[in-house]
Amino acid sequence: MAAKGPTRKMRRRIFIVVVPAVAIAFCVLLGRIGMITIVDSDFYQGKASKQQLRDITINPKRGTIYDRNMTVLAQSATVWTVVISPGDISKDETREAVARGLSDILGLEYDDVYQKTLKNNFYEVIQRKIESEKAEEIRAFVAEKKFTCIYLFEDSKRYYPYNNFASSVIGFTGTDNQGLYGIEAYYDEYLGGEPGRIVAAKNAHGNDMPFQYEKRYEPVDGYGLVLTIDEVIQHFLENALEDAVSVHKVENRAAGIVMDVNTGEILAMATKPDFNLNEPFVIADEKTAAYIETLTGDEKTNALSDARELQWKNKAITELYEPGSVFKIVTGSAALEEKTITLDTKFTCTGSFQVPGLEKPMHCWRLSGHGTQDFVGAMVHSCNPAFVAIGSSLGATKFCEYVNAFGFMEKTGIDLPGEAGSIVYQAEQMGPVELASCSFGQSNKITPLQMITATAAVVNGGYVVQPHVVKQVLDQNNNVVETVGATVKRQAISSETSQTMRQVLEEVVTTNGGSNAYISGFRIGGKSGTAQKLDSDDDTSYISSFVGFAPADDPQIAVLVIVDTPRDGNIYGSVVAAPAVSEVLKQTLPYIGVEAKYSEDELSKLEVSTPNVVDMDPMSAESKLSAAGLGSKKIGSGNKVVKQVPARGTSVSKGSTVILYTDDTSEETVTVPNLVGLTVTQANTELTNRGLNIKFGGGTTQRTGAVVASQSIADGTVVPKGTVISVTCIKNDETG
Repeated sequence: MAAKGPTRKMRRRIFIVVVPAVAIAFCVLLGRIGMITIVDSDFYQGKASKQQLRDITINPKRGTIYDRNMTVLAQSATVWTVVISPGDISKDETREAVARGLSDILGLEYDDVYQKTLKNNFYEVIQRKIESEKAEEIRAFVAEKKFTCIYLFEDSKRYYPYNNFASSVIGFTGTDNQGLYGIEAYYDEYLGGEPGRIVAAKNAHGNDMPFQYEKRYEPVDGYGLVLTIDEVIQHFLENALEDAVSVHKVENRAAGIVMDVNTGEILAMATKPDFNLNEPFVIADEKTAAYIETLTGDEKTNALSDARELQWKNKAITELYEPGSVFKIVTGSAALEEKTITLDTKFTCTGSFQVPGLEKPMHCWRLSGHGTQDFVGAMVHSCNPAFVAIGSSLGATKFCEYVNAFGFMEKTGIDLPGEAGSIVYQAEQMGPVELASCSFGQSNKITPLQMITATAAVVNGGYVVQPHVVKQVLDQNNNVVETVGATVKRQAISSETSQTMRQVLEEVVTTNGGSNAYISGFRIGGKSGTAQKLDSDDDTSYISSFVGFAPADDPQIAVLVIVDTPRDGNIYGSVVAAPAVSEVLKQTLPYIGVEAKYSEDELSKLEVSTPNVVDMDPMSAESKLSAAGLGSKKIGSGNKVVKQVPARGTSVSKGSTVILYTDDTSEETVTVPNLVGLTVTQANTELTNRGLNIKFGGGTTQRTGAVVASQSIADGTVVPKGTVISVTCIKNDETG
């Protein structure tokens, strides 16, 4: 029987079911197409591009970092990435030759390179960031073998010509040239530039097309930076810190800052010990590195990470400390400004004092007390009971107003990463005990940068200035595109109070014949600090500090040095930190054009520069030396001076002896003795008896009780007769 077609009823059912289903499917399809082409177009275009294109980043050169005098501190140099095109290699002997040649030149494993020659593409990286010497070897190899499958692409690598210099300030970059620490990180957007690209096509199989199918977009190099840092002053500071760390066996590093008190420019900033910027991931401390090598697993990984973080930290801005007696300049300035005291206000110190709320009395650093003294005497003696009384005269509210005005309740805003915020008492948290301890510099925790910024305000007329380390931004042609000037935040005290404080702080340095910060010919003001680390389990841990400024009558610079946990037996800031500040000021002031003005007594003790007497007859040489205030001793039987020790231009004390050699007689040598701990007279006698010359440093050379703290040439060293041994003298009974 013949099949019948669908009935009308069946057709109606098919229409009712199928047509809507088709319509719904069509709508879903249209919606999906819309999602793909409109909403998700970027996503799918990106996937298509990845399938069809090879995109290679070309790193730009980072901008150069200069000191304020355009000395290069960080720069990028051209390096190369070695690339092969395996798809262009058709013969096995060519693969072997390429692998052998590149592995030999670059010091790579032959098998590793050979495996890359077998890849099914046109772009395979062999090694990145190779230096010019290796690049030239590869070019010669390619030319010799006439290879067309080896390529060199330019890249850049960061170099730091001075290695450890200003390492905690400059910072360093990562493998992709991104800034990781310091200025490199903070100004990464300026320094980094804009990357370029190489875009090449891929074939239907997803393999790279040959190099002729690529397009290159050139990178834009980064901007340069001119710092406020002065390379010369930075060296002065770093050398002084290294000496302090060595002499005083410092356990937890030392930090220093040199600041222009009027502009806020940081002329130098350093932490010692530090690290090599060209090898930032290498642990610089040999003992720490050796200890880490004894560890394994997670313990080693964590110890290595902690050691790196510690050596990278800029102690001057990232670590908090209790400033101790240095803070008394803030308490004193506030009280003079509010007129709760005068210069003539009397304070009596018996060596201890009772504060309401404490069962036991607090003590002055001098347990026998200072007796009755005025404000200047209290500052000179660094008398704690006097400053408790001064803080009490202000009251908690006023005291905290000045703590805030001087900038201790906010970050300074310096243009460096990682600045820590202070931990200070608010007025409502401050009872009699807290006010007492804060008044003489304990309890509140601040950064060294906050302390020197406040000191600058105390002596510059009362103005709190913004500290900064970048002076100018330069374009790729070294044109100035941005200048960072001085920013005054507020005036904390009047110019009259500031002038009074300058005179008081100069008295601190000059009283009793000169402190360890005294410098002949220059007017120096300053204050020491010795703070017990109250949050430490070890009650013998102290932070010793000193802040100095000069010239005292017209301040230009301030220098702060903090020494964290000295272990040589000395703890007072006036003994540990003041000589370092003195040394920095002594070298920096003439460098920046501040002329020394000597009293008659100072003139009689000045050092002289040894004149050149080589090639002169002995009698004329002796006469010339005598005219310069120097003695002489002739060795040899010749009729002409062929060598002198010390050499010409050496700075020596008047009365020093110059050894004159008149023939080829063997040079006479002596062994340097240990001078540390000897008095000035003893050290002078010890060296003179051995035919050596002495040169004194430190502000206390002429003071009773001064002793040698360090010497320029280690004991046991064999040196020629006549050699100058520089010694630093300190007075050990200084105040905290």
